[in-house]
Amino acid sequence: MSGPSPAVPAPSEGELIQIRDVRKIYVMGVAEVHALDGVSIEIGRGEYVAVMGPSGSGKSTLMNVIGCLDTPTSGSYKLRGTEIRDRDDDELARIRNQEIGFIFQTFNLLPRADALHNVELPLIYSGVPSKERRERAREMLELTGLADRMHHRPNELSGGQRQRVAIARALVNRPSIVLADEPTGNLDSKTGVEIMALLANIHARGNTVILVTHEEDIAAHARRVVRLRDGLIESDRPQTSRAPAVPSAAAP
Repeated sequence: MSGPSPAVPAPSEGELIQIRDVRKIYVMGVAEVHALDGVSIEIGRGEYVAVMGPSGSGKSTLMNVIGCLDTPTSGSYKLRGTEIRDRDDDELARIRNQEIGFIFQTFNLLPRADALHNVELPLIYSGVPSKERRERAREMLELTGLADRMHHRPNELSGGQRQRVAIARALVNRPSIVLADEPTGNLDSKTGVEIMALLANIHARGNTVILVTHEEDIAAHARRVVRLRDGLIESDRPQTSRAPAVPSAAAP
């Protein structure tokens, strides 16, 4: 056989994300938990979508399915026209690395590595040469307003600065999708506003941004809000009014 195929071939047309009748069932002892119970949703290129719902609604499971961290029990999930169900573990890992940038509430940084090395990590896994890795990592840290903190370790940074490092890491592989899971959950309100302004700038640069949150004021920054309840989509509506844009020191 020839070398591995690209992570996901781009189709000539269609939505970026197509989910059809997706169900996810977890077996807990003798009980079954239907985390997703027939979800269908499409998300186009360049959208900014907030996914909301109470605890147990299925929003984190939907995020994990979109991010290829979990696979559906049944149903179809196509990313850029390709059925994810048909991919093996190595291909799924490649998709996660190259197509999707993850931003987590808890930052998930390596404590002994400086900001520059933390941002480089996805490029190391992609096999990008050292010189290009460092150039791209510096570019992303400059974009997120951390040009003067590149050689600081996480314990030398504030919560907001650590989240900016995590955002730079999410962007460094130039993903088509940015998934942000409660990105302001561990931040004070002022820093949270700054991070949301940075996400708005990322969206303005052309990224598809999918935001999972339980906070109405955070969801107000998105252009579309999908609400889940009991594993089903309760509503899916465009925002009629959005939170005002807040200038960011890290604006490109």
